[in-house]
Amino acid sequence: MTTAQVTVSGEGLTIDEVVRVARGREEVAITADTAVHERVRKSNAFIQEAVDNNKPIYGVTSGFGALAYKAISKEQAIELQNNIPWFHKVGTGNLLPQEDVRAAILVRMNSHLQGASGIRMSMIERMGTFLNKGATPQVREFASIGASGDLSPLSYITACLIGLDEGWLVDYQGEVLGAQTVLKKMGLEREELGPKEGLAMVNGTSVMTGIAANVMYDTRNLLAVAFGAHALLFQGLGATNQSFHPFIHARKPHPGQVDAAAVMLDLLTGSKLIADELQGQHEFRGGDEPIQDRYSLRCLPQYMGPIVDGLRMIASQVEFEINSATDNPLVDEASGNTYHGGNFLGQYIGVSMDQLRFHIGMLAKHLDVQIAMAVMPAFSNGLSAMLVGNTDRTINGGLQSLQLCGNCIMPQLQFYGNSLTTHYPTHAEGFNQNINSQGFGSANLARRSVEIFQQYIAVSLLFGMQAAELRTKIVCGHYDASQAMSKATLPLYTALYEVIGREFDETRTLVWNDYEQAMDGWIAAITADIRAGGKIVRAVSEVKHRLAGA
Repeated sequence: MTTAQVTVSGEGLTIDEVVRVARGREEVAITADTAVHERVRKSNAFIQEAVDNNKPIYGVTSGFGALAYKAISKEQAIELQNNIPWFHKVGTGNLLPQEDVRAAILVRMNSHLQGASGIRMSMIERMGTFLNKGATPQVREFASIGASGDLSPLSYITACLIGLDEGWLVDYQGEVLGAQTVLKKMGLEREELGPKEGLAMVNGTSVMTGIAANVMYDTRNLLAVAFGAHALLFQGLGATNQSFHPFIHARKPHPGQVDAAAVMLDLLTGSKLIADELQGQHEFRGGDEPIQDRYSLRCLPQYMGPIVDGLRMIASQVEFEINSATDNPLVDEASGNTYHGGNFLGQYIGVSMDQLRFHIGMLAKHLDVQIAMAVMPAFSNGLSAMLVGNTDRTINGGLQSLQLCGNCIMPQLQFYGNSLTTHYPTHAEGFNQNINSQGFGSANLARRSVEIFQQYIAVSLLFGMQAAELRTKIVCGHYDASQAMSKATLPLYTALYEVIGREFDETRTLVWNDYEQAMDGWIAAITADIRAGGKIVRAVSEVKHRLAGA
C-alpha cells in the first residue's frame, strides 16, 4: 500500500495539500526535478562566492534592519547568521497550534525550492524530516508584525531545525524535549547556519501563511455548512424558492450571487416544507404574512454573493503567497544578481485575514436574523413561540436561552471583523519597518474567529432542525422532518442526528420538554464534528465544492 504524500517543488502547492500535511500528517517529499535542485544549488553557490569576495549584500555582508549600515566581514558571516535566533527569542503568549507550525514549515520549504533564497538543499530536506517524523517546534503567538515576515516565529523553527540550544523546545511525537535532544532521536547532527541561511529562514511570511491556509480551509467548510443551516431555516419558515430563480440572477450576474442562488435552489428542490413558486405564481399566505419573503430570505443570493466571491479571492491570495519566495534579498542565479525588495511584507495575508473575519461576522449576522424570525410567531409563519416543542406543557422555555447564547456569540464575531492591518506602528525596528502588515496577528485573530463561528454554526443548526420539525407537523401532521425536507438537505439533517446521538421521532421535536436534553452537550458535539471535518462537513461536501469555484 502506497503512503499518501504531498510533493513540493516551489509551485502549485494548494491550501488542501497544506492541510493534509499540517493536520492529516501526510508525508512530504521534495520533487525529484533536477532543474529545481540545480536552482537551489546555484543560488547557494552564488552566496558563498559573494561572501568570499566581500560583495555588499544586505544581511549577508551587512547587519540587519536599522543596523544595515554595518559591514560584516567574511570571517563574521557565519556568526551573523547563527546569532539571528538568539536576538529574536522574544516570543510570548500562548503556543501556536501544532498544525499551524507544521503548515509554516511546509510553506517555508516550498518557498525555498524556488531557488531564490541562497539556502542549501540539506536545510530544506531537514524541514521535511521534521514534518515526517512528527517533530514540531514550539512557537508563541506574539512577536511578529509581519513586516520583514515572521522573524521571531520563524527563528524558533530555525533554532530547532539546527539544534542551536536546548532552550528551544520541540514537541516530538507527543513529548516536549530540547531541540538538541530531538535531533539525536531523529539521527540528525547539530547544524550550523551558512551565509544568508539564517536570514533566508526567518525573513518571510510562512507562519502567517500557514495559519491562513488552515483558516481558509475551515472557512470553506463553514460557508458550506452555513448554506445548509439556511436551507433548514428556510424550510422551517415555510419560505419560497422563487427568489433563487435563474431569471433573476442572470440579470445581475455576479458569480457569487449566481452560485449562491443555484446552491440554495438545489438545496430546497423537492421539499414539502416550502412554497414552490418557481413558475412565477404568487399566493397570499394568510394572516399578516406578506406575499413575498422578508429580505433575509429573499435577498440571500445578493447578500451571500459578495461573501462567496470574497472568500474565493482570499483563497487565491493565500495560494499565491504559499507559492512565493518571500525573503530578502532574492538571488537570481541565472543572471548572477541579487535584488533587495520587500516580498516579506505580509500585506496580502494581513488584508485577506481581515476580510475573512469580516465575512465571518456577516455570515453570523445573516443567520441571526433568520433565527430571530423563527422564534417569533409574528414572523415565523405559524411556528410556536421560541420554537417550543411540547406546547401542551405550560412550563417549557423552548429555544429562548439558546437564542441568548447565539446573541452572545454573534456580536463578538462582528467585532473580530474589524481591521487590524490599519493599526500598524510606524516606528518599528528603529523606523526601518515603518510600514508593517500585522499579517501574523490578523491570521491569529482569524483562527479565533473561526473557532467561535464553529460554535455559532452549531447553535444555528439546532434552530434549523427544530424549526423544520415544527413546520413538518404543520404540513404533514408529524414531526419527522426527514420525510418532508428536500433530498439535498437530508444528509445534513441525518448527520446532525447521528452526531448528537439521537434518532428521528414522528411524535416529538428534537427539543420537546426542557428537562429531557442538555443542549450544551449537543453544541459541543456538533462543534467538534465540524472542527474535525466530520460527518456534518461531509454532508455538505458538494456545496463546498461548488462554492469554492472548483
